[in-house]
Amino acid sequence: MKKIEYFVSGIDTNCGKTYLTGLLAYHLNKSGIRVITSKLVQTGCTGISEDILEHRRIMECEILPEDVDRTTCPFVYSYPASPHLSTKIDNIPLDLNIIRRSAEKLLCNADMMLTEGAGGLMVPLTEDYLTIDYLKEYALPLILVSSSKLGSINHTLLSIEICRYHQIHLHTVVYNQMPNDNRLIANSTFAFLTDFLNKNYPEVHLVHGDSLDKKAGIADISFLC
Repeated sequence: MKKIEYFVSGIDTNCGKTYLTGLLAYHLNKSGIRVITSKLVQTGCTGISEDILEHRRIMECEILPEDVDRTTCPFVYSYPASPHLSTKIDNIPLDLNIIRRSAEKLLCNADMMLTEGAGGLMVPLTEDYLTIDYLKEYALPLILVSSSKLGSINHTLLSIEICRYHQIHLHTVVYNQMPNDNRLIANSTFAFLTDFLNKNYPEVHLVHGDSLDKKAGIADISFLC
């Protein structure tokens, strides 16, 4: 198969993109596809990226040498904020060339890479470079994680429309039913997004997060292959 890198972003922070990145990688590995996950930039921790560590836990694999030497996440900042601010506080500039070289190195030894972003599509990495600029510059297909929380329809549709405006290849929308604190809203949101995508973006895959649950067995991830 042709080597490919998908970018995983969310409609907002705390929408479940770390969890779903790990789940997708778990199922890809189980299906025989050599997959590696990476993190574009991590804020709010030190050492190995905490999201990378969560990927490995979900994937049920050991920490990799590439995690230890930070190839999977070259820039980790201590302050929990947007990267453009965290870099100033830690006084460590974000070098996008290093990030890209690391991504290319990782993909050399894998069939597929899932790169998790920080926050949503419009998060500033630097003062004049947004996350969506990175997707556009490297023509990365996007896996967008939505959720069931109140307001997610608005955030999801705004994210979809900004992809259209910037000519981003929106490949898949993954619906994360968590936090599922209101089942009526959760079910209605998924139904609305299903109808919206079918009518307006029939080429975009829509995947319910429940179908990726390990308890259901190995998921069908053919839409990524």
